[in-house]
Amino acid sequence: MQIKLALTATALALSAATAAIAGSPQWSIFAEPFITNAHAQAIDWQKVDDTLGRKPAVSGDVRRYGFPRSDLNVTLDGVTIKPSLALGGWVAFKPAHGGAMVMGDLVLLETEITPVMTKLVQGGLEITAVHNHLLRANPATFYVHVGGHGDPLKMATALHDALAASKTPLTAAPASPPPAIDLDTAQLDQIIGVKGHNNGGVYAFAVPRRDPVNEAGTEIAPVGPMGVAQGINFQPTGGGKAAITGDFALTGDEVNPVIKALLAGGIEVTAVHSHMLDEQPRLFFLHFWANDDAAKLAKGIRGALDKTASGKS
Repeated sequence: MQIKLALTATALALSAATAAIAGSPQWSIFAEPFITNAHAQAIDWQKVDDTLGRKPAVSGDVRRYGFPRSDLNVTLDGVTIKPSLALGGWVAFKPAHGGAMVMGDLVLLETEITPVMTKLVQGGLEITAVHNHLLRANPATFYVHVGGHGDPLKMATALHDALAASKTPLTAAPASPPPAIDLDTAQLDQIIGVKGHNNGGVYAFAVPRRDPVNEAGTEIAPVGPMGVAQGINFQPTGGGKAAITGDFALTGDEVNPVIKALLAGGIEVTAVHSHMLDEQPRLFFLHFWANDDAAKLAKGIRGALDKTASGKS
């Protein structure tokens, strides 16, 4: 009898594994017997908040913590860049695999990269990319993308210690109403095809891709807080003009059609690179810059979005 039960259990396991291989991986089949104590108990997010020194923006099961470089005065082509335009460092935590996965993008000066990276590695986190987003910015800023899986409190501690090796403000600024957006935002919404929002005086769009993005068996969602949406930012520069920057999340076959569409719209392409290491589908992130009539630039962005598998509201 015991032999028959064992054989039946083995057959069921093999059948489940075969089904997972034939279609989308059913990670719960393999994870259920190995649920850790950390997963069985609710994560103490208050300790994570305390360690990082701020409250997160919560979207679904994702907690995103902002680390804007409000200490920096960065200019580009005569425009003083607001932190929410291109200097908004962040980390996001999502429960996964008996603990949490973390993804983030830290904004650093050139001299801060190695000290911060050293602390991240010592804390067990992964470096997934280091690069520019902008050209001609003064001072130049660089972006260190991080990832990790494990105990959320340990990862938060590693992130705090790493950021302490830079001059990133570790005390959150008091909340205050954002300055008004001196642009025709209804017109921008209509052109881009989704509703934007006022993010610290910058009108921001997060345009989702139609196809899901997965990493280590976990769907990276919500896409905006996790950094895999098409991020489009408009900072008013007066007279109906705006400085725009952000990034497109693209599959390989979309990269050059989007470059051509942006250039045709008078928008400069400033970087093309990866942000992650083993996501599916493989994504490339394309950054851009322009300062011109806001409606004109929105139409150029919309033309580029039309070359991607992105949705409209």
